[in-house]
Amino acid sequence: MYIAENKSVVRTLYLILFSLTWELSFSQSDPFITVRNMMVEEQIESRGITNEELLRAMKKVPRHLFVPEECIKSAYGDFPLPIGYDQTISQPYIVAYMTDLIKPGSNKKVLEIGTGSGYQAAILAELCDSVFSIEIIPELAIESSDRLKKLNYRNVFIKCGDGYNGWTEHSPFDCIVVTAAAENIPQPLIDQLADKGRLVIPIGGPYSVQDMILITKKHGEIEKRILAPVRFVPFKRL
Repeated sequence: MYIAENKSVVRTLYLILFSLTWELSFSQSDPFITVRNMMVEEQIESRGITNEELLRAMKKVPRHLFVPEECIKSAYGDFPLPIGYDQTISQPYIVAYMTDLIKPGSNKKVLEIGTGSGYQAAILAELCDSVFSIEIIPELAIESSDRLKKLNYRNVFIKCGDGYNGWTEHSPFDCIVVTAAAENIPQPLIDQLADKGRLVIPIGGPYSVQDMILITKKHGEIEKRILAPVRFVPFKRL
């Protein structure tokens, strides 16, 4: 009787009920929301990534849709996963780390070498104006392109080709992300990097410990920094 006579209490209870119903409905459409948030908090924030826009992107992009069906239960684990064709989807922290290094922004144009599953491209697309991604394996180029279109990423452009040569017609790029380990830094990528641009690439032999390298260009001059040991699949050439 008291609740019926107190409109403010009724309204409060209604809002609480609506909120709970909405959250339940949303979580049912994406049952991985909780585990994805945990991934970001425990694997990424805890390791020092503080870019709020990047953290939001990592919480938003459904990583489980970028892995094979048999790997879905492991999609948010702290490790890379196979995606076929001797390729992998990188460990979540590495995706965040490389993205953070290039200092993404809503006005920036990005070149990605090694589309793979399309997950890194999706993260970049959440943060940047446009993403141009090159994949050397035709099957992966087709699969990732279809996947990103279904997820409504209209600012990602994928082509199948040799990433060593970059994508000249769309250069210069504000940021370049290379997701495979090369023996040396490809000169065409340095040439296509815009002034004040940033390029991140693992350098080293195949299936060994490599170095994550950050390249910055200022007034035509190149600065190289060795950052951390990593392991990536080898850079493929045609």
